[in-house]
Amino acid sequence: MIERRFHKSMHDLAAAFADFAASILRNALMQANTASLVVPGGQTPRNYLPVLARQALPWENIYITLSDERWVDTNAETSNERLLRTYLLINKAEKAHFIGLKTAHSHPSEALTTVHARLCQLPRPFSLTVLGLGEDGHIASLFPGATLEQDSSYLCQAAEPPIAPSARISLTLPALASSHHIALVVTGITKRQLLDQLIEAPDPLIPFVQLMQQCQSPITLFETD
Repeated sequence: MIERRFHKSMHDLAAAFADFAASILRNALMQANTASLVVPGGQTPRNYLPVLARQALPWENIYITLSDERWVDTNAETSNERLLRTYLLINKAEKAHFIGLKTAHSHPSEALTTVHARLCQLPRPFSLTVLGLGEDGHIASLFPGATLEQDSSYLCQAAEPPIAPSARISLTLPALASSHHIALVVTGITKRQLLDQLIEAPDPLIPFVQLMQQCQSPITLFETD
């Protein structure tokens, strides 16, 4: 269920990822009128999201959301929504439907009902979910040691990272794991060695391992040093 694809450079990875994601979305649109795409925030997506944004897709039929969001103003430097608007919702992809996770509530725990209702606008299961991998094995804002909602009726949960200046909201593990396709973009030798370790000797306390155990769909890993 796991396919690892190593690329010699980020440039090569970005091109291969964009082709892969576009193919998944095209196939989803052949089965239905709309498709859904979940993408992460952080630094690495700045390399591959602009390449995806240039793909010739019927973006007006694609709904996009984030895997997680920092509870900051959407204009803040650390906002994932700002990153997405800068690097993905441009060029051809500016016609896509974006569903943001940030609300005016003071804390994400107060926003769950509102954000869940927003997420229900997306076609589900998600056509393609793209994630990064933290050096501690976290995905989205689901961190080792945190309570991961498994039976909630919500598609999202509040998250308090161990070391971070702000609270976050994250899609739940079941929502992520039920995606039709999952891709992880993993960069750097440290994270690639962590992948080796978690695949060879899965630690059930690590969110990435729980994702592997719960998902019924292929996981494609895009890797580079």
